[in-house]
Amino acid sequence: MTDSHKTFDVSSDDAGQRLDRFLSAQLPGQSRTHIQSLLEEGRIRVDGIARKASHRVEEGESVRIDLPEPRASHVEPEAIPLDILYEDDSVAVINKPAGMTVHPGAGNESGTLVAALLDRYGAKGLSTVGGPLRPGIVHRLDKETSGAMVIARTDEAHLRLVDEFRDREVEKIYIALLHGNLKGDSGVVELPVARDLRRRSRMTARRREGRAAKTAWRVLARAGAAFTLIEAELHTGRTHQIRVHFSALGAPVVGDTLYGAPRQERVDKTPLAPLGRNFLHAARLAFDHPLTGRRVEARALLPEELVRYLESLAAAAKLKPHSFDVALAPYL
Repeated sequence: MTDSHKTFDVSSDDAGQRLDRFLSAQLPGQSRTHIQSLLEEGRIRVDGIARKASHRVEEGESVRIDLPEPRASHVEPEAIPLDILYEDDSVAVINKPAGMTVHPGAGNESGTLVAALLDRYGAKGLSTVGGPLRPGIVHRLDKETSGAMVIARTDEAHLRLVDEFRDREVEKIYIALLHGNLKGDSGVVELPVARDLRRRSRMTARRREGRAAKTAWRVLARAGAAFTLIEAELHTGRTHQIRVHFSALGAPVVGDTLYGAPRQERVDKTPLAPLGRNFLHAARLAFDHPLTGRRVEARALLPEELVRYLESLAAAAKLKPHSFDVALAPYL
């Protein structure tokens, strides 16, 4: 799919308006929420410069809007196997594999988690709060991130889970292998996360306008000065949060070339086989059941390809076989 664009010139009658209000008048078919999303994604520029919603437009300015092509109005079910970690009439917890997109988007119209969920539960067995393209979807994992995701099967469950995520009552623990020797044994990263205005596929921690984001971490094991295996807890849930935070520290997630990891990892002069995904896995998810209030905890075991990668890393670094096993015991 390709994007289309529209351009509007600011007249003397429009001068002085907030940019978002000016756009609402020019695009009566678009909601304020959608316009805000376009602004955050850097799809709206004033004389070639990305501006905030509060920017006051001036006479003679040119406002260009890059609009994504409309997508299909529904998702077709697909018979894709699912790894179910927990399931009842209100919620399910799925162990999403790396390589699977959560819901349809540009370039990912089929093979999605949503298509697999519709095949298993049917449209009536999933919440409708997220709309026809995202039935049951309360939160997301990146395409190349694996692990536990909670799915809402009723609208009531969905709304209560949204409140839990907003109030930071959901425990989200990840395992990540970082490129580099992270300083210290534990810490907290608090850097704002915002859309990278130059490359819209990326997020950045360099814009002050970003949304507050907090990641706590502790070291599980090290492989010399080249790699650090960590457990990370998300206290917020921003797009690409872990990937952005550790890239900002100079320790990108292994395999994550979008945020600075090398395409060819090496231990000294020994090349490692390409991982083919990010070494980032949502290992544990805990939340209060939206119907009963009972605490539900689901663990997603570390995928076999990540276990094998650690074994090859240990061999290349001349560590003892299974040297990571003790640190990863709860996740193997």
